[in-house]
Amino acid sequence: MFENMKVRKSIVGALVVLLGLGFSSFTEDDRSFQKAKNLDIFNAIFKELDMFYVDTINPEKMIQNGVNGMLALTDPYTEYYPEEEMSSLKEMITGKYGGIGAAIRYYKAKDRIAIVEPTEGMPAAEMGVKAGDIILSVGGKEMVRGSMSPQEFSSKVSEALRGEPGTSFVLKVLRPQENDSTEMEFKITRKSIRTNPVPYYGMLRDSIGYLYLTGFTDNCAKDVKKAFIELKQQGAKGLIFDVRDNGGGSLQEAVDIVNLFVPKGQEIVVTKGKLRQAEGSFKTSKEPVDVEIPLAVLVNGSSASASEILSGSLQDLDRAVIIGTRTYGKGLVQTTRPLPYNGTLKVTTSKYYIPSGRCIQAIDYAKKNADGTVARTPDSLTHVFHTAAGREVRDGGGIRPDIEVKEDRFPNILFYLLNDDLIFDYVTRYCIKHPVLASVDSIRITDEDYKEFKELVKSRNFTYDRQSEKMLKTLKEVAEFEGYMEGASEEFKALEQKLNHNLDRDLDHFAPQIKKQIAQDIATRFFYQRGAVMERLKDDADLEKAIETLTNPEAYRKILTVSPVAKK
Repeated sequence: MFENMKVRKSIVGALVVLLGLGFSSFTEDDRSFQKAKNLDIFNAIFKELDMFYVDTINPEKMIQNGVNGMLALTDPYTEYYPEEEMSSLKEMITGKYGGIGAAIRYYKAKDRIAIVEPTEGMPAAEMGVKAGDIILSVGGKEMVRGSMSPQEFSSKVSEALRGEPGTSFVLKVLRPQENDSTEMEFKITRKSIRTNPVPYYGMLRDSIGYLYLTGFTDNCAKDVKKAFIELKQQGAKGLIFDVRDNGGGSLQEAVDIVNLFVPKGQEIVVTKGKLRQAEGSFKTSKEPVDVEIPLAVLVNGSSASASEILSGSLQDLDRAVIIGTRTYGKGLVQTTRPLPYNGTLKVTTSKYYIPSGRCIQAIDYAKKNADGTVARTPDSLTHVFHTAAGREVRDGGGIRPDIEVKEDRFPNILFYLLNDDLIFDYVTRYCIKHPVLASVDSIRITDEDYKEFKELVKSRNFTYDRQSEKMLKTLKEVAEFEGYMEGASEEFKALEQKLNHNLDRDLDHFAPQIKKQIAQDIATRFFYQRGAVMERLKDDADLEKAIETLTNPEAYRKILTVSPVAKK
């Protein structure tokens, strides 16, 4: 069983209506008749279109759209994978694939695909491929976009780079240099790539250990156990477990990780579904590593599914202090079902319930609005449950931290700087000028560095969507429509002057956040994922609160024995 955050649904109205698969209730005889009737209608309409429609239709595309429309009436996690997409499903579950070990993305400036991040210790990195390299050809085949969309182009190049472990090919790239670019070739042998779920763990100050988990892929519990034991051997007297931005994965792996900290035989998750086979109880099955060491789990709004099982069950069992912001709220479990022609259906079969008895699912997809939208369960409709020690916790809306730390907002300008490859390009230039860095600690974005970045941004005639201007325009239109503009025109003029954006001002105002992103990208270039994590920890409010909590035994015990109150 596993969970996944991936969303790829499109609604094809006519086909969906004909399928008649809503959430209304029928008797069993009615349902059987409705299914048979509408499948017959669907089949008949397709045959009529195929025969009489003025243009030749694409059978695969039309049926696929019909399937997508049908699935759109369920939830975002129920998906169909045709045979040609099975590799992506397998990778999602196992974290493994055959390839060179490198993340890629579409690079607008060259209309090509760029290497974003080689994976440490994998073939691309071992052979000298670097982030910033532009892919020209794979195995002698030139990689050009043509009429493909950027997404289709990326998929094509990704498919070309992947293959059976042991097979070799020549990768030709364009490498940016200080004054020009140089074409380079690398003969690379593919191997079985496994994404490291624990890219970084280490000791912090005051004998506190830290461990970052990126996803709950197959056997990740063994990686966590190995890292945890090493930290204990290094003298860790407390552990910070970081699952921020971790979208989940295997339910069983989550249970096995919880098992490291709680006794054998403890029920962690109960699943309940429509069919008996979808119901189950998941208990810890092994002897734990340490049931006493103080724990803090870091979470945020992108911590979902298995991350919520981990944090929620440790909270329910009063085994860890949860720190950060409220988690995503995904309490659904998926299984895979085989389909004809080697396809697979990933389908939601049950909801999960953690030790207190609560389900933290935030959205009821069976109760969609007339326009197809859904809404989170309001706090007023959630229910109180209790931890093992009697602390109050609530269902329906993710895991609420024991200690809430206000999350920094992601600046609008930073989104566009990333999307337009400006930070990517600057970091490439930085790495050319600084070919060697001693350590992550040596990374500093000086005022002179940031001045160069600003010059690059302005040289590209960079513009971005300013939300305040859009909102003000909308407000003016509403005021004019309702007849209030005449008496408020001066106020609007004054507000327009105050909201008159200046690129220099915006780059200076958001300099701390932009510098932090640049530094993190530089750390990734030189020290891979572990470097990115280490750089983020330099200025991390969640981390500081966790260290403060774990180094104060009295405060730690108080949180786990007294009903939690949101702390700022």
